[in-house]
Amino acid sequence: MARMKIDNYAYADVPRLGVTGWLRWTWRQVTSMRVALILLIALALAAIPGSVLPQWPQNAGDTRAFIDANPFWGPVLDATGFLDVFGSAWFTAIYVLLFASLIGCIVPRVGVYWRELRSEVPAAPSRLDRYEPLEVATDRAPAQVIESARTELSGSGPVRWFTGYRVRVDEREDRDGMPVLALSAHKGHVRELGNLLFHVSLIGILVAVAAGSLLTYRGQALIVEGDTFTNAVVAYDSYEAGALFSEDDLDPWILSLDQFDAVFGTTGLPEDFTAHATLTEPGKEPREVEAQVNRPIQVDGAKIYLQGNGYAPRFTITDSAGEVAFQGAVPFLPQDGVYTSTGVVKVPDVTEGEQLGFKATLLPTAVASDTGPISAHPDLTNPVIYLQAYTGDLGLDSGVPQNVYQLDESQLSPVRGDDGEPLLVPLRLGETITLPDGLGTVTWESVPRFAAFDLRRDPTLPWLLGASVGALAGLALSLFGARRRIWVLAPLGAQEPGADGKTTVVTAAAWAPAHDSAVRDERDGVLTTATGTQVATSPEEE
Repeated sequence: MARMKIDNYAYADVPRLGVTGWLRWTWRQVTSMRVALILLIALALAAIPGSVLPQWPQNAGDTRAFIDANPFWGPVLDATGFLDVFGSAWFTAIYVLLFASLIGCIVPRVGVYWRELRSEVPAAPSRLDRYEPLEVATDRAPAQVIESARTELSGSGPVRWFTGYRVRVDEREDRDGMPVLALSAHKGHVRELGNLLFHVSLIGILVAVAAGSLLTYRGQALIVEGDTFTNAVVAYDSYEAGALFSEDDLDPWILSLDQFDAVFGTTGLPEDFTAHATLTEPGKEPREVEAQVNRPIQVDGAKIYLQGNGYAPRFTITDSAGEVAFQGAVPFLPQDGVYTSTGVVKVPDVTEGEQLGFKATLLPTAVASDTGPISAHPDLTNPVIYLQAYTGDLGLDSGVPQNVYQLDESQLSPVRGDDGEPLLVPLRLGETITLPDGLGTVTWESVPRFAAFDLRRDPTLPWLLGASVGALAGLALSLFGARRRIWVLAPLGAQEPGADGKTTVVTAAAWAPAHDSAVRDERDGVLTTATGTQVATSPEEE
């Protein structure tokens, strides 16, 4: 016990919280909605560096260059996890706390809604005066009136639980001590069901997203026409996987790109892209498959999406000794809608002399303009490649990863022409050019196309879809479910017949939110069915 001084006069014994008390207090703070909102904002702020600064998993070369260019801040940001934000301990801590906070907020609410859903319908009020009741005389027996009202309100068919009322019938005494049959009907349990479904689905979404980040893998690969891709980590251009997914689980299927068809209109706008391929799965016969935009190839529980395409000119390059130093297709990246494409050719394996590097620009349909040659159409109507050559050290032996689409010119010198200016040579399909100073030759052999594929496998997507649909359905039920109350009272005691000879005076009333005026029509319909007497809404109610 601790002693606390109060008003400078007395002391009170205050119990210490202890370990259990502090844990309970911490849990209540973490699971409060205020802390959940703070953590959500913190998570959004923490993600900003991941989109601004270079990240190791996405681009190791740019990240290393950033550290080298910033000798003080680079190592500091790297040591504190800002160059691998989404894999850092502090980002994971925020995410885990947010997850725990949301679960802690939702689970108690699920219990509340479940209890409300299963709770008994409250009895009818002792007085209906404040609900503007209607009284109708009938010659039907009280039990018959109440049973007819029950049947009308309960509904029928398979959707009765959603559209009907929950009904309770009691026999009790009225204010004058006379026995009455009291029917109390409540509609609004669908709203509680919607709230329950929404919160359970929200938990499902959180669990599916967390499980997906652990069990999924994703990779990108670029395949040239005639080439083959094997589903292995080393074959991907980029690859990322969750912590619980093992590379050994990759199914070794093979995808061969047979042909890529690109159809363009007269204005150059794309009309259709189709990748024709052959898929060979282990233990199965090869089968022909096609990939189009938004029509992926299905394989091994994954989907292979067609993400891009372009040209991959095939070159044969000889060195100063006349030996073939490079031969193959090089993907060029499109830069605009008419497929003006840029590429880099690196030739490190020369027999003698310095290494060679080339920067090139492909114009599929080359035409002259006031600003120089441009491409007028994506098709290969008049293809021309403008080539710049470099000699020196390509930097491939430094151990630092390089972008295959960029040429590191820090240790290279441009090849110069007779005028002393850097050489820029136009090269047409099928032509061979000879480089100055006996550096070798370059031959443009052909122009196959390439297709860029994005493969994604996430086994939790069906669960995520189901939880999302459940959340939307629950939200719709909670927002649009009607909240209505209808009460019907029928006296059991003997009554004096009225002028029309009817002996049972039935009283009915209803309640709904102010915007729901249709409840009066429903009350009148129930009263008409129960008593067999047409009830007209009074002018005052209209």
